[in-house]
Amino acid sequence: MNLKGRNFLTLKDFTPEEITYLLNLAADLKEKKKNGQPVDFYRGKNIALIFEKTSTRTRCAFEVAAHDLGMGSTYLDPTGSQIGKKESIEDTARVLGRMYDGIEYRGYGQEIVEELAKYAGVPVWNGLTDQWHPTQCLATLLTLKENFGHIKGLKIVYLGDGRNNVANSLLMGCSKVGVNIAIAAPKRLWPDADLVEECRGYAKEAGSVVEVSDELDVVEGADMLYTDVWFSMGEEKKEQERTKLALPYQVNAELMKRTGKDTTLFSHCLPANKGKEVTEDVFESEKSVVFDEAENRLHTIKAIMVATLGE
Repeated sequence: MNLKGRNFLTLKDFTPEEITYLLNLAADLKEKKKNGQPVDFYRGKNIALIFEKTSTRTRCAFEVAAHDLGMGSTYLDPTGSQIGKKESIEDTARVLGRMYDGIEYRGYGQEIVEELAKYAGVPVWNGLTDQWHPTQCLATLLTLKENFGHIKGLKIVYLGDGRNNVANSLLMGCSKVGVNIAIAAPKRLWPDADLVEECRGYAKEAGSVVEVSDELDVVEGADMLYTDVWFSMGEEKKEQERTKLALPYQVNAELMKRTGKDTTLFSHCLPANKGKEVTEDVFESEKSVVFDEAENRLHTIKAIMVATLGE
């Protein structure tokens, strides 16, 4: 499958077959790394990493992936570039595109990464925006595949703030590849209705179901319970209000039992506020695949770069 030159901005832009290809490629690259088999065939190439929002996993995953592939990387923190300040996004994209073979952006509006992609002339990868977090969804799907041997027909229930970028990306990615996805959240924190309807269309084609509910009964039959912080970067002032709204949707041992399956996994995109969106006993349990998923950020991001940079 040829994805050379493609941008990776949202899973909406990729077919089920292309998403599956990326997951298989990630698994292959992971196996090669575990076996000590070099894949450094991009020597002489360089990538730029623009971080308007700080990160641990995303930055480390992109930097280690680039190193493993033989590439150089330049990290630009919020003070390290003039993007959107003294220089337009369009001009920044055209400058970086002449110096680098790929550009990662992690920041605020989706329109920023879209504009970078429009003018850069090289692949642009979305490391997180306010609307989407597509690399996280790929890591979730790879983790599911490793544990169950397949993904089609499985069920994920996301609990808490159903409007954030992780929830949006899980809705989009899962519905495309036939994973049943449910959002359990208070009505004030439900995802955008148009997005839900769009994903239901994809799910119908894939033979799966999209649900949105304020009832916890939706966790029945879940293969994975998933949650995230209840307030995102820059929303700290909303912590008290958001906590009051979302507390009934905390993932705890009782809720894990309500799935009716002893194989149900727990995951979280990290960083976690243990004792809020998830209890420590669940987070640290043998059913927790939080750190497996964190590691899989590396392998899925590496697959995205390999696929879009080509050989």
